[in-house]
Amino acid sequence: MPDEEGVVYRVDGPPGAPVLVMVGSLGTTGEVWDGQVPVLRQWLRALRVEHPGHGGAAVPAGRGSLEALGERLVRLLDTLQVPRASFAGLSLGGQICMWVAVHHPDRVDHLVISCSVPRFGSPRTYAERAVAVRERGTQHLVDGAISRWFTDQLPISQPGTPAKYREMLAAVDPEGYAYCCEAVAGADLSGDVSRLTAPTLLVGGGSDPVVTPDMLASFATQVKGAMLCILPGAAHLANVEQPGAFNDVLVNHLLGSAATRGRKVREAVLGAEHVARALGEATELTADFQDLLTRWPWGDIWARPGLDVATRRLLTIALLVALNRPEELEMHIRGALESGVTQGELKEVLMHTAVYAGIPAANSAFAIAGRVAREHGRPGT
Repeated sequence: MPDEEGVVYRVDGPPGAPVLVMVGSLGTTGEVWDGQVPVLRQWLRALRVEHPGHGGAAVPAGRGSLEALGERLVRLLDTLQVPRASFAGLSLGGQICMWVAVHHPDRVDHLVISCSVPRFGSPRTYAERAVAVRERGTQHLVDGAISRWFTDQLPISQPGTPAKYREMLAAVDPEGYAYCCEAVAGADLSGDVSRLTAPTLLVGGGSDPVVTPDMLASFATQVKGAMLCILPGAAHLANVEQPGAFNDVLVNHLLGSAATRGRKVREAVLGAEHVARALGEATELTADFQDLLTRWPWGDIWARPGLDVATRRLLTIALLVALNRPEELEMHIRGALESGVTQGELKEVLMHTAVYAGIPAANSAFAIAGRVAREHGRPGT
């Protein structure tokens, strides 16, 4: 979806959720984040933004600069009425996110910089690449890029990925690619990154020839409180090659640990008062079990992206009816009514269970639902 400036973007995730801006690497489109978005959209509104000339985005007039790319991103956020967001940037995208975090710190919640540093190599290298691309297009860059982006193991673990990224790079508009090369050539945030104030995570690939682990470790010393994670078995597009490990550190940085996430979901489903009481009543005997409950069912299973929380809530009620778990059923019905589940939705779930779990089970469930509803001033439920 383009904005008035021809900036192409895509949004995934529930309306009203916190926004995560995701900016990819030079030569890739927003598809570079395909391994992350299904996990993130359970919690966040993922906003993927294309570089000029990438994914059909318009190329601005003039010479490319990091400042121009950063301000372009800020204007998009203004257009979308996003006053503050978290940012995740890969390679060139990392530099753009750094620039925004330095110059517009009030717009940045959390910062994730992957396979990126304040300054990339020699400016002359990228200036010359811009000239070459304008003359010859991007096809001649493909072999070299693939060798930097991925290790030799990727064709074995993900057979179709190299071909996909070859086609992706070859399809980038040469003028847009050259514009971004000019931005990289002139980018040097070395004297600015000490001003970063947002909680920052630096992620790199253990086999990245562009941003080596040593380079990233040195960068981490310049950012107060920065966390550093190097992923073995990954080159420059570490999030593509090791999506599982990348997602783990990304989610933990943005959303907290499984225990933190689990408590949020548990409170959303059962109510904060109930959760506080359950955790507050934990003893030496039961504390570990409460921790297991928070991390596993709530932090891992309920938080999986395949089903939303509303669907899992109704599914759980049906299962508890079928399994004849009255205490658990009452707790979940109470949480459902407090969260806004309607009379019609609850009735349909219980009617459906009557077919497959039996009339007596459904009859008991209706009795529990009626009692809980009366407690909440909804006697018609």
